[in-house]
Amino acid sequence: MKNSKSTRVYLIVFIALVIITFFIVSMNRNIFMEIGYKDGFPKIGAVIYKYDDTFISYVSESMEETSFGKAALNVQDSQNDQSRQFQQIDEMIDDKVRVLVVNLVEPTAAETIINKAKNAEVPVIFFNKEPEASVLKSYSNAWYVGADSSEAGILQGKMIAKLWRKNLQWDKDKDGILSYVLLKGEPGHPDAEIRAKYVIDEIKNSGIQVRELDSHYAMWDEVRARGKMDQWIAQFGNNIEFVISNNDTMAIGAINSLEKNGYMSGDNFVPVVGVDAIQEAIQEITEGKMVGTVLNDAKKQGAAVINLAINASKGDDILKGTAFVMGSDKSVRVPYVAITKDNLDVAKEAYKY
Repeated sequence: MKNSKSTRVYLIVFIALVIITFFIVSMNRNIFMEIGYKDGFPKIGAVIYKYDDTFISYVSESMEETSFGKAALNVQDSQNDQSRQFQQIDEMIDDKVRVLVVNLVEPTAAETIINKAKNAEVPVIFFNKEPEASVLKSYSNAWYVGADSSEAGILQGKMIAKLWRKNLQWDKDKDGILSYVLLKGEPGHPDAEIRAKYVIDEIKNSGIQVRELDSHYAMWDEVRARGKMDQWIAQFGNNIEFVISNNDTMAIGAINSLEKNGYMSGDNFVPVVGVDAIQEAIQEITEGKMVGTVLNDAKKQGAAVINLAINASKGDDILKGTAFVMGSDKSVRVPYVAITKDNLDVAKEAYKY
């Protein structure tokens, strides 16, 4: 009995120490960020088009990790509302931020934001949603961090062609034609339009004939993609031989629908591919429910955004202390990597800190 009481006491003390340690670390981190401006850390204001975008949440996490101890970072959710984002930027400028970091709600809003930044003489780093090249070049202290959308489409297309040839059973009607449905992001979004074009072009260039059954803008959203996939299954049934998605979140929505309707096993299996290699998609590939994705390296993109912003805040060379390369279009491009079950370790590594 005595030993049992001692064990309980030690357990209570251990749990208390864990809680206290967590509290101290969290408190120190917050204090460190708050005193940052006093100690000369640059004050950076960041606006995110919406927090509940899974990929963007990983980029934001990387930004916060990279900025710790180097910058005072204030990240705000624009809730997919461009007017709200304009207001947030105005408030950040009034608050004397040294640099603006902007994930646009609408790509066409870049010119307005650049004019605000230029008038306030504040550098601006755009990421994920790319402004028009002429707009970006209109301000010497504006840059973009992201990836090459055409590369994502090309890699996805090459991956689909290779998998299709290795799995002849996926050609359900044995006509040699790949019949697909395509889930696209949002109308006018460069990533959505370019990925959609290049993936199909690349499949065709590989010598495979294709037939588009339908395509749909599901706005990068899992629920919308799942609902549309339900409709496609009712409409096309076994004629669907491949699901191609502009991102993993929509791909997972499609998988949920296919699984519910009995299309994820045996002769009924329908292959699904996405883009981003978010952790949820890595799990789907591990379980054999998804056949591939394309790594859009959130960790490297977030780090690039903050490192460039810190340099801009000090008036240093924008690439100082980094291994990134600036293109003639004033952009830093983080390469994509095709991911299948054979190289999942590459995707998993991208989420380690």
